[in-house]
Amino acid sequence: MLAEAQRQQHRREEAQRRADAAAQRQYERARREAERAAAQGQREALKAYRQSREADAARRTAELEDRVAALRGTLAAGLRGRPFSPADLAAPAAAFAPGQLGVPVPVPDQSWYLIPPLTGAQAFDPAARRAWDEQAAQARARFEQDWYAAQAAEQERQRRLAEYRAEFDGWLASRQQLAAHAGQLVAGLRSGAPEAVEEYFETALGWRDDWPEGFPHTAEARWDAGARQLVVEWPLPDFSVVPAVARHRYVKADDRDAEVARPAGERRTLYREAVAQCALRVLAEAFRADDADLLSSVVVHGVVEAVDPATGREESRCLVSVAAERADFLALDLERVEAVDCLVEALDGRLSARPDKPEGVRPHATGAPAAAAAPAGDEGPDLFTMDPIAFEELIAELFRRRGLRTRTTARSGDEGVDVLAEDPDPITGGQIVIQAKRYRHTVPPTAVRDLDATMARCGANRGILVTTSGFGPGSRRWVEGRPLTLVDGPMLVALLREHGLAGRLGTDGTAGRGTGRRPAPAVPAAAAVPTVLAPGQNAVLPESALAALTVRFSSAGADADLTLLLLTAEGLVRSDGDFVFYHQRSAADGAVLLGEKAAADGRRTESAVLRPADLPPEVHRVAVSVNMDADTGLTCAGLTDADLLLHTEDGTAWSFRPPSDPAVSAMLVAEVYRHRPAGGPEVWKVRAVGQGWADGLAGLARAHGVDVG
Repeated sequence: MLAEAQRQQHRREEAQRRADAAAQRQYERARREAERAAAQGQREALKAYRQSREADAARRTAELEDRVAALRGTLAAGLRGRPFSPADLAAPAAAFAPGQLGVPVPVPDQSWYLIPPLTGAQAFDPAARRAWDEQAAQARARFEQDWYAAQAAEQERQRRLAEYRAEFDGWLASRQQLAAHAGQLVAGLRSGAPEAVEEYFETALGWRDDWPEGFPHTAEARWDAGARQLVVEWPLPDFSVVPAVARHRYVKADDRDAEVARPAGERRTLYREAVAQCALRVLAEAFRADDADLLSSVVVHGVVEAVDPATGREESRCLVSVAAERADFLALDLERVEAVDCLVEALDGRLSARPDKPEGVRPHATGAPAAAAAPAGDEGPDLFTMDPIAFEELIAELFRRRGLRTRTTARSGDEGVDVLAEDPDPITGGQIVIQAKRYRHTVPPTAVRDLDATMARCGANRGILVTTSGFGPGSRRWVEGRPLTLVDGPMLVALLREHGLAGRLGTDGTAGRGTGRRPAPAVPAAAAVPTVLAPGQNAVLPESALAALTVRFSSAGADADLTLLLLTAEGLVRSDGDFVFYHQRSAADGAVLLGEKAAADGRRTESAVLRPADLPPEVHRVAVSVNMDADTGLTCAGLTDADLLLHTEDGTAWSFRPPSDPAVSAMLVAEVYRHRPAGGPEVWKVRAVGQGWADGLAGLARAHGVDVG
């Protein structure tokens, strides 16, 4: 019995060992299957992840290639499009098409990163549980990394999409605005009026929206009716428009994106070709848009804004300049030319050898200095609107006729010198540096001090600053005892006439070029004796004043600027656009228009035109103010024999002499305002004021709601 019991116990133990061995084999089999499934999932997830990264690198490389292709096709894109026609402005604009930017970035699927769960006995094995937890943590980390990367890419896509949408909306608004006066463009072109012709071609050249990304396309045109020549100043993109990266690639070894740089020589070549294509395309579009057959020749100056390393100041540098006669240009087959060769060899254009630096070239002169000597009785060209290079040539010719040896410098790299002159006298002679400034407002004292420093740097023994405007007391005090000479606008005109050259300083009350507004009427020769107003006194304006009321401020003392503010019933501007001063000369679509400052017989005069009948109903009054030049530090005590004159075209006039107050540097001199008497119709009145602000123009603007930053 004992032996049988022992045999039974042995059989039970053997059965238990076989069962444990079978369970262990089953566990190992399940563990291996789970590991194989996990490894397969990891491989698939890793493969999908790498494919997405490689696809992203390929997409960004394709974008770079598209940008380069657009650069190389700048001219071809312009030739493919139809010539500009004002009728196109009224055509429906293209719908917003974001392209690839409209496609959301795919978000990683968490199922790609799941680790198969433990099954059977392995679920109770601590070692297996730890291994599974590690694998699951790694999978979660990869998922979170990829998810945040996708979110960042999506945010960047949405930002770029919003920027593109804003650009499109701005473009659409400008198209709609142009469509409103398409007929006026055609009529203006047919009339041949300079401002109308300039506006037509500026619209025609800026109309196309198929320029490469980053290319500005807003031309500034000047029309010379006598020579039938259009001069276009065209802004160029800077060197950064050529991608510095040639391609993107994904490095699997360390899971990162790598950028392959574009060779520097290739970038320079691409940029130089793009600059040449810009000039040729502008020439082509100008001639193609000329359906009135006005143009005999077109001159294009391609300029870019750059920082002068010597002064740290931004300046415009001309990278390409070309002049083309109509017949010569239309004889070219632009679809087959090499842009650089065509520009330099066929058209004899000037193209910077290193535009990436950028190294400038001398622009083509658009008028010889001798042409300034007009026939008797002709006042000659307007110096304010004259081509900058032609103006420098004119100044050089003036001093050449005064017995000096002169030469002009290039626009870029001239170190503040426009004309270099040499007095050949062996005793009193020497080198002279001449700076020419075509300003419409007073030259700041800083420009005079800069010329003093330039003269010392160049080793010259005299400096001359020539301007079309004037100088303040601070500038004149600076030159006392120094070898510097200041030539203001009236003196310049007198010198030109003395030496057989011609030139004029605009016309009285003429606004800035391109406004399309009527000029301010001159003071009537037979004006009646004005009614003198005392401070606080007012007068009712006649009906003739509602169409045009001229405001003229003059003084024989310190220089002061005329400013006007369009105010609501609360005495505040509606926006900064209602602040009219020398940097913003019109408001309310020309209902208020500030003219140019002039000087004669020791007095400075500045005029403005008000058209009360054209003012919006929310504008209740127009504040007429004067402020002193901030650079001088002077107050209104410097105003000598100051006078404000308001007159209509039929000769009715009022005058007011503002006080010479030493406590203020900006003064509200008078105001033109609406008035509705009880039971009567609305009338316009004028009131003399004479109150001011000690903190000058900033205080004046701030008091009326202008944001002065």
